[in-house]
Amino acid sequence: MAKKLGTQTVVLDTQPVIIGSAAIVGKKEGEGPLARYFDDIIEDEYAGEKTFEAAESRFMLNAYNKALEKSGKSASDIDFILSGDLLNQCTAASYAFRDVSIPYFGLFGACSTMSESLVLASMLIDSGAASNVVCAVSSHFCSAERQFRFPLEYGSQRTPTSQWTVTGAGAVILSKEGQGPRITCVTPGKIVDEGIKDSNNMGAAMAPAAADTIMAHLKDTGRTVDEYDMILTGDLGSFGSQMLVELLKRNGIDTKDKHHDCGTMIFDLNRQDVVCGGSGCACSATVLSSYIMERFRNNQLKRILFVATGALLSPTRIKQGETIPSIAHGVCIEA
Repeated sequence: MAKKLGTQTVVLDTQPVIIGSAAIVGKKEGEGPLARYFDDIIEDEYAGEKTFEAAESRFMLNAYNKALEKSGKSASDIDFILSGDLLNQCTAASYAFRDVSIPYFGLFGACSTMSESLVLASMLIDSGAASNVVCAVSSHFCSAERQFRFPLEYGSQRTPTSQWTVTGAGAVILSKEGQGPRITCVTPGKIVDEGIKDSNNMGAAMAPAAADTIMAHLKDTGRTVDEYDMILTGDLGSFGSQMLVELLKRNGIDTKDKHHDCGTMIFDLNRQDVVCGGSGCACSATVLSSYIMERFRNNQLKRILFVATGALLSPTRIKQGETIPSIAHGVCIEA
């Protein structure tokens, strides 16, 4: 059974296995440096649907089906689906899975939802309540812009700290047994709010939460950065990543060359006009489900700390002058 270690970390006895994963992305992501690792690149931003929101559900369902196929499992083997997105009431997820007929939990951790789902799924399996769990998330540039910022037709200019919401979906199948990388421990994050009010600077809002979770994980486990091949954050972008490195350094932690951010990996920041990089639930999920899993399969990675980050903002509360609370959940994945 799982046991608490320190203040926030949970060590898993069962160590759930990632037996299948898939990443489906849009056209812009397919033009980036990780293109060859994705399972499918959908050129049509509508994905054959009538709306951007329906397209996002299609991306997620496709990712789920592909991950299930690669895992060798069938839908009848799955005990639970843990899924979420950025839309109000997590409708991309609920509409994606409404006909799947598997017990479902809708999650909202903003862009941290992939690591949140992995944390909870790992605990379900370790407790004996489940044998196989699906973790799936999505985001879509057009649906996110419409909800959080301005309609695309408005043609607003992007700020120097803004990021580009990734269009796509990532899905992972976790199992109590099988072959693949294992989740050995998890460090659920705390809500951290350092008073950032600029919704176009979410990297600055999320960096303190990432630092808090990483520091808690290292303290709880007694490990150092050197014991990891990679400290992988979700979508801090270039600005937030720089902040994270500086925050950790102030607390005596030198990330050296270990830190990488999915938001700066999925796009070519010099060529693709995404300003500080990628964001959105699908940012960390697609990078983890494709490129990172491939590196594990090729024995290029032995242990990583995956820390997806989320800005828990609402357009309504921002307009009311509120600050942006953020969160980051840590997942230790080992070969």
